[in-house]
Amino acid sequence: MSSLRNAISRRSHKERAQPSSRKKFGLLEKHKDYVVRAKAFHKKGETLRRLKEKAAFRNPDEFYFQMIKSRTVDGVHKPENQANRYSLEELMLMKTQDIGYIVQKLQSERKKIEKLTAVLHSVDNYPSNGHIYYAEDREEVRELQSQSPESRVTPPSDDVPDHIKRCSWPVRLRFLLVATDFRSFIMSVRD
Repeated sequence: MSSLRNAISRRSHKERAQPSSRKKFGLLEKHKDYVVRAKAFHKKGETLRRLKEKAAFRNPDEFYFQMIKSRTVDGVHKPENQANRYSLEELMLMKTQDIGYIVQKLQSERKKIEKLTAVLHSVDNYPSNGHIYYAEDREEVRELQSQSPESRVTPPSDDVPDHIKRCSWPVRLRFLLVATDFRSFIMSVRD
């Protein structure tokens, strides 16, 4: 029965408009507008009360390093300029640490290239997956060679089209050359 009660449409009550004699005062403030305004007013008052209480109970001997490192300009805290916070020796130390990191990465990339080149030693050779035939004399060898089709033999890598061949200068190798040039430049600057 209660579900039927909810199905019946009820009249929506509207708030009254500003009377025409008071139009010069602007819009009539509704209750929801008053609630928002009152909450904002009380929140600001509470913030002021808390700040006054903190100021009353503050410790005059209290000290923070930020008191030295910042200044107030028109009542706003501004931190000091931190552009020159490192000395010349500290900057040089950081640069040498950066160079050391680059040299370390250079060595690890060289080791990776050495490992890859060690794996690639048999790329151009023929694969060893063919059948092995044993012949007793030369005539049988000629007979077996004539029976085997030429298409079974895989071509060497020289016959492979250019778009399939692997790149001769990979990107890592280029990076290593640039890093080596950079290292020699840094070594010349140090001396």
